[in-house]
Amino acid sequence: MNKAELVEAMAKESGLSKAATEKALKAFTDTVTKELKKKGKVQLIGFGTFETRKRAARNGRNPQTGKDIKIAAATVPAFKAGKALKDLVNKK
Repeated sequence: MNKAELVEAMAKESGLSKAATEKALKAFTDTVTKELKKKGKVQLIGFGTFETRKRAARNGRNPQTGKDIKIAAATVPAFKAGKALKDLVNKK
């Protein structure tokens, strides 16, 4: 599902216009992004948690040349699914 399909599905589910839904989705993504930039986290009980994690520096390999390269440490965004979401996805 891409962004346009998500907006359409959310609009249908909520009864809002597509324009209002797209505005709400943008506000949500902007808010989550700002919080993650501050190294915070956004926890939606039952759905999951958006957070940042530190990735240690490591050695890698350039697949074209085969030469070893150093990959710098980084802070990366992560999503951890909540129990309710996991249960719904795995429901048979």
